[in-house]
Amino acid sequence: MAAGNVNPFNASDSEEEAEQRQDGADAERSPSDEAQGHRMGPFSEPAALLSSNRTSPSVEGIPASGAAVAGIGGADTRVSVDAIAAQLLRDQYILTALELHTELLEAGRELPRLRDYFSNPGNFERQSGTPPACKDQGVGPGGPLTAQVQDRKRRKKDAVHVRDRAGSISTLDSLDFARYSDDGNRESDERVAVLEFELRKAKENIQALRANLTQAAECEIPSQERKNYKSSPEIQEPIRSLEKRALNFLVNEYLLKNEYKLTAITFSDENDDQDFELWDDVGLNIPKPQDLLQLYRNSGNSLTLHLDTVDVAVGVDPRDLPGDCCIQEPVQQTDIIQRQQQQEVVQELEYQISLLNSEKQSLAEQIKKLQSDIQALQWNVSSDPTATVKSAQCKEDPRFDKTPLDNGQYLDIRGVTDADDTLNTTKTLSSTTTTTDCTDGTTTATPPHNKLKSHSPQVKGSVQFDQPNRKLPPAFHQALLSFCRMSADSRLGSEVSRIADSEHSVMLMLGRCLPHIVPNVLLAKREELIPLILCTACLHPEPKERDQLLHILFNLIKRPDDEQRQMILTGCVAFARQVGPTRVEAELLPQCWEQINHKYPERRLLVAEACGALAPYLPMEIRSSLVLSMLQQMLAEDKADMVREAVVKSLGIIMGYIDDPDKYFQGFELMLLSLGDPSERVVSATHQVFIPAFAAWCTELGNLQSQLIPSLLTRIEKLLKGEYGLDEHKLHMYLSALQSIIPSLFAVILQNAPFTSRAKLHGDVPPIEVTRFPRPASPLQDVATIVGSREQLAVLLQLYDHQLQHEGTTGWDSLLWVVNQFLPQVIEIVGRINVTSSTCVHEFSRFFWRFCRTFGKIFTNTKVKPQFQEILRLSEENVDATAGNGILTKATVPIYATGVLTCYNQEEDRKLLVGFLEDVMTTLSLSHAPLDSLKASFVELGANPAYHELLLTVLWYGVVHTSALVRCTAARMFELVLRGMSEALIDKRVAPALITLCSGPEFSVRISTIPAFGTIMETVTQKELLERVKMQLASFLEDPQYQDQHSLHMEIIKTFGRVGPNAEPRFRDEFVLPHLHKLALCNNQQTVETKRIDIATQLFEAYSALSCCFISEELMVNHFLPGLRCLRADMEQLSPEHEVILSSMIKECEIKVENKGIGEAQGSISIAASLVGEDAKTKFLSKMGQLTTSGAMLANVFQRKK
Repeated sequence: MAAGNVNPFNASDSEEEAEQRQDGADAERSPSDEAQGHRMGPFSEPAALLSSNRTSPSVEGIPASGAAVAGIGGADTRVSVDAIAAQLLRDQYILTALELHTELLEAGRELPRLRDYFSNPGNFERQSGTPPACKDQGVGPGGPLTAQVQDRKRRKKDAVHVRDRAGSISTLDSLDFARYSDDGNRESDERVAVLEFELRKAKENIQALRANLTQAAECEIPSQERKNYKSSPEIQEPIRSLEKRALNFLVNEYLLKNEYKLTAITFSDENDDQDFELWDDVGLNIPKPQDLLQLYRNSGNSLTLHLDTVDVAVGVDPRDLPGDCCIQEPVQQTDIIQRQQQQEVVQELEYQISLLNSEKQSLAEQIKKLQSDIQALQWNVSSDPTATVKSAQCKEDPRFDKTPLDNGQYLDIRGVTDADDTLNTTKTLSSTTTTTDCTDGTTTATPPHNKLKSHSPQVKGSVQFDQPNRKLPPAFHQALLSFCRMSADSRLGSEVSRIADSEHSVMLMLGRCLPHIVPNVLLAKREELIPLILCTACLHPEPKERDQLLHILFNLIKRPDDEQRQMILTGCVAFARQVGPTRVEAELLPQCWEQINHKYPERRLLVAEACGALAPYLPMEIRSSLVLSMLQQMLAEDKADMVREAVVKSLGIIMGYIDDPDKYFQGFELMLLSLGDPSERVVSATHQVFIPAFAAWCTELGNLQSQLIPSLLTRIEKLLKGEYGLDEHKLHMYLSALQSIIPSLFAVILQNAPFTSRAKLHGDVPPIEVTRFPRPASPLQDVATIVGSREQLAVLLQLYDHQLQHEGTTGWDSLLWVVNQFLPQVIEIVGRINVTSSTCVHEFSRFFWRFCRTFGKIFTNTKVKPQFQEILRLSEENVDATAGNGILTKATVPIYATGVLTCYNQEEDRKLLVGFLEDVMTTLSLSHAPLDSLKASFVELGANPAYHELLLTVLWYGVVHTSALVRCTAARMFELVLRGMSEALIDKRVAPALITLCSGPEFSVRISTIPAFGTIMETVTQKELLERVKMQLASFLEDPQYQDQHSLHMEIIKTFGRVGPNAEPRFRDEFVLPHLHKLALCNNQQTVETKRIDIATQLFEAYSALSCCFISEELMVNHFLPGLRCLRADMEQLSPEHEVILSSMIKECEIKVENKGIGEAQGSISIAASLVGEDAKTKFLSKMGQLTTSGAMLANVFQRKK
């Protein structure tokens, strides 16, 4: 047997254990033994071994008995060194064999058997199993060293357990897992790393076992039988297992390449014990041959001529030999011994094969268990919300697959025609292609993406080029071509040198090149790359490459504007439609999450808009959990108004797709949070998008009337009961929300009406009036949009009006809820608000106006007005003159007048409004009740010029009324409606009415007109009208009949203080200041102290207001300062605290007068100086204007003349 085939199935342990056995053997051998061994020679110890009682056969050599006989028979019979080495290796005396090998090397007699054995690392790998020769004795392959080996194995096992327990010990593989252990699950991560390490070692052991099994398969057939098959070609040698597996692999590969898929599937099912995806399953140490097509093509080139041959030999006839030379029997005995030895070797090899097979099965089961443990631990790690973003990356981690990624593996197998070409392509691409993770900076490799299929045509034959008819050596050609300047060493050079031959290759090339292209493109033109990035990210087989491309997309532009964001969002939506909800969740949402706190608001705005745009394409549970939480966080924390506005709009879109009823309360809180935002943009977006979408969802849930609207009304009632006053901002917030819900409420009533089943689109449908509904804030508040179409709404409105007018509301539960519960509750709330708060009155007025206009005129006349009229019964019983808390003095009056009676502007409606205001004015005047409710009505209506004529009609009714109380009330109402009224109307209607009132006998009526005259002086610029008013006021002050009218003087001083700062300067200088001076002088002579203090107080207020105006020096000296001194004289006696303020005011005025005199003197000097300065400045600028732009000439200007 050849030396290279010695002991192919040894049972030795690893190299470390072999070294331990060597050390142990050296320690056990004493120096005397070594010396004795040197004296006895290299054959002494093997001879002793051969004479022992061991009966194990040798691979090559003779048995012990034969050796003894040979030794006794004669001195010339010696055992060969090769036989001794074989016996030592056979019995696993490794250290002795190593010592023999060393001594032979020192002596210059190297033995090939020992050299091949010790140079083969496979002989020292750990093998489980005991040779037959050692089984009976209970000794392992290492002989006496088995205990040490077992102890080492036990220590390694303990070390693994310690490594599992100790979190601080990290293997090389566990370092990468540390990136995903930010949440604290360190023990699970390290357990995963350990299991990965054990799995990899188990795979390596299986590969080693397969290599040994391959060699064993080659040795299964004895060499004698092989000789028989070679000598007899007609007898076919039976196929071996290795050959069968190799042929199966090649046949399956051929079937797949040529589109015999069904046949390939059937073939793989019939050979379920073989993995056709991996060639290493055939035999790890067997190189893969060419495919069947190439083998067939190359078979004709290697055919040899089959010639008839005969065996010839040269020999000696035994009969020619002498008789003593015939030793036929010893030769036969030697053949018998050799056959026995060969049979024993075959038995031992078969036993080793069975042991290896059993160990292979046990390792396979262990691998399955480890893989299940790894999957379980990975599931536990990835179940954390923070690890969800990285799940796609973890699944493709290079530690789970050792297959290198390159372009060649993504080519369709049908397009490969030559295995060698594929191998070369793989090598070339592997040397130049890597996949870089942008987050870790580590180079990774991922298995091929199975879903991406190639539709490229099959690769055609190689291109043929014309070759010159030259005989230059190839080396010379190569050296000649080296002068062509081509560079394939760099990254770009390697990309350029390869041409993509399929869609797969194009996607991979784009994935590699785009990260290098994007930074070099101008920012203003980077949106042109969006289609390329999206297509590559959509079709690229590598999850990490797709993640990197999407990261580039969201970071493509530093601060994207509106148009650029729209392009990116359009691309994201197209990507989502293409890849489906799973990849949108795994690939796009993490990009949004990473930029939720970006420093640039434009990037955060992109995230907010993307959440809404991607909502229809996300999984159902993600919409109502992760995305909703992201938007809620941005709404509460983001400081940019435009970002919060986009967040609110996206929340509205989410509300249109959410279907989890448990999220209702969260949506309600989001609505309140949005309404309370300080930015008007956010509040407007809430009314336009969020509230209509949320109301639509509440309609589907059936809690619009049962939860949403009652919740808002309850909060309004709590505001009115507050101990610290009414929060008008919150009241506005809740009422505006109710206004935005009104269209949805009306749509619910139409859709749940008794006539809904009869609402069919047939025939001509009457069009809807343009003014039928209030103008909606957005299309989502349009009732036609909510119902479905404008035609459908027209049919429903026709049936709605007919139902209300002729059939009533019986059985109409949704409308009955509005009439019997909603309206009474709102009217009760209206009666409790403060009538003097113009904001509250305005908000409720707008609410009722929108409510009545939406529900229609018939509903307003038959359901709303009767409820108000029942409460507002116009009689003195409803007015409490003493307490002033009657219903007519509350906010119900202005809200009914301005919110309900003004909904429709027809003649009958205007008459009803005029009559109501006249009755209220008369009732309140005759009852001596407060006029706050009437004033609130006039202020709210006077803000709209369309109602000025109507209000003047009401006031004229009061002017001509017989009661002086009503006329006084009318006179005071004029002041409220004059602001914003045209001067023509004032001249034609107001001024005559006021003069009519002044001509009456009652002084109280005349006094009531003074504020209105003052307002005219403040707002009107027409000189004739101002002169008429001035004459009327002068009559009040100069007519002797008014000299003792204390109330008149009080009202005039109060009016002067109010309108003086805003009136024309001429009126103030010529009329107001002189008459205030006269009134102050007269007040010094007043004997009644109460009247004196009242006039002095009003004068103090008037002078304080006028002190801020520009007053000339003459008026200051002649009227203003004298009037202040007279007032100070009164305050010295009546109010000392006011006297101190007046003294300071007088001192300031005197200082102003003195400074004006000094300033005039200085002003004349400064004017002369300024004239000189202007002359010099003009000369300088003219000189400068003559110069050109030359710097030398400009410098010459400042040079001194010589």
